[in-house]
Formats: sequence, structure tokens, C-alpha cells
Amino acid sequence: MAQNSEKWNKTIQAYKTYIRLEKNLSPNSVEAYIRDVTIFENFVLRMYDVPPTAVEEYMVERFLTHLLERKHKKSSQARELSGVKSFFNYLLVTDKIESSPTEFITAPKSSRTLPDVLTVEEVERIIASVDGSTTKGRRDRAMLELLYSCGLRVSELTALRLSDLFFGEGYIRVMGKGSKQRLVPISNVARERIMIYLEERKTKDSRNQDVLFLSNRGKALTRVMVFYVIRDAVERAGIEKTVSPHIFRHSFATHLLAGGASIRQVQEMLGHE
Repeated sequence: MAQNSEKWNKTIQAYKTYIRLEKNLSPNSVEAYIRDVTIFENFVLRMYDVPPTAVEEYMVERFLTHLLERKHKKSSQARELSGVKSFFNYLLVTDKIESSPTEFITAPKSSRTLPDVLTVEEVERIIASVDGSTTKGRRDRAMLELLYSCGLRVSELTALRLSDLFFGEGYIRVMGKGSKQRLVPISNVARERIMIYLEERKTKDSRNQDVLFLSNRGKALTRVMVFYVIRDAVERAGIEKTVSPHIFRHSFATHLLAGGASIRQVQEMLGHE
């Protein structure tokens, strides 16, 4: 087993470098892929003791059965299989194997429930519930307006810089997944709220002058801080739906489609392939 274990370790390390550099995946995505492959590695070594290049289709099928027996959700099984497929695709493109043992294996279908969608009125209530008389309130109003009207991911929101704002041209530059940039139109309301916030921020000292949204201590906001801002605003607005930053993004897409935008246009604004 020791010899095959060493082969797995070397191959997984090479795969990790590949997805990090060639695929340009985020650190979180790399970690998730490696975690799934490591789970599969441990199973194969324990059950069959073969190197990665000797894995066969029936071993992958037995792995899925193993996940089912351990009561993994269908969505988890699908994600873990996706990670294993990516690993063997890497072996395929680097000529380590001639065919992938996962080629004809499909993941179990899961019944997915759609997330809640906010109405336009509910979005307005949430933003209006924020006290606009304070610097924090002006920041939060601008932040929530931008999160909704541009359909941003929370990571994209917290990463925004002043140098990403092109108000004269009517858009902002967003750094999406895999360091892919896209240009997103910005509404007049969002632009005005950002300018009001920035006007007051000029008087405050900050070590992160180019970061758009800052905490009270002059540091860049974290994802958790954005969640808290939304949670508090939703409570004040008296809305009982479960609302997260992703719900703002999903609502943005839903409202665009309802307004006549094409799916392709919405995909481009969201940064989807």
C-alpha cells in the first residue's frame, strides 16, 4: 500500500498545481477539489490498493455506493463525483491514462429547491430600513443597492476598489471567479448612494484608500460583515424570508428576466459561462 499511496500523493500534488495554475481556480475551489479526490484516494487504497492510473469503472461505482451507504446527500455525491471526474480528466489530458474510468458514470439526480426571491418592493423595504443618517448607514445603503442592482456575489462586492468605478461611462468593473473581469452597468440610484457615502468617507483616515466599502476601523469589509448587515436590515424591514447575499443576486436575475432581458444577457451580467 505504501508504494501506491506515494503514487497517489505525487499525482494529487501535480493535479493541485494544474488546477491552481492552468485552470486558475480560487484557493477555496482548489481545496474542495483536492478534498474530494483525497476521499476517493483513501477509499481506493483501502479497498483495492491500486495507483490512480489503474482505477477502473467498477471501483468508481463502488465508491458511489459507499457514499450512499454513509448517507451522503445526493448533492454531496454529485459534487464528490465531479471532483473525481476532474482528476481523471487531468490524467487523460496529460496522457497518464488512455480513457477515464468516470466517463460513463453519472451522478444521482437531486431534487433542488429554488431559493427565495425578493420582490422589488421587498428589496426597497430592506434598503429603506437602513438608517441613512450615519456614515455606516450610508455605506450599508450603497452596498445593498449595489449588491442587488448589479447582481454581485458577496466576494465581488467586498473586493471592489475605487479604481473599479467608471461612473462617467455608467458601469463598474467586477473581478469574478477565476480572476475573470466583467463590466456591469450601474444604476443611477446605486451611483448616487455610493457618491454620498464616499463624500463623507473623505474626511476619515484609512489605510485602504482604494477599497470601496470600509469597516468602522477603516479596513476592508469581510463576507461575514455583509451577512450581518443584510440580516439586521431584513429584521428591521419585517421580512420573514431567509435572505442572504445570494438571494439579492437571484432576485436581480429574476427581475431582469421578468423585465424582458434575455437569458444570455443575464448570464453575462452575472458572470456565468
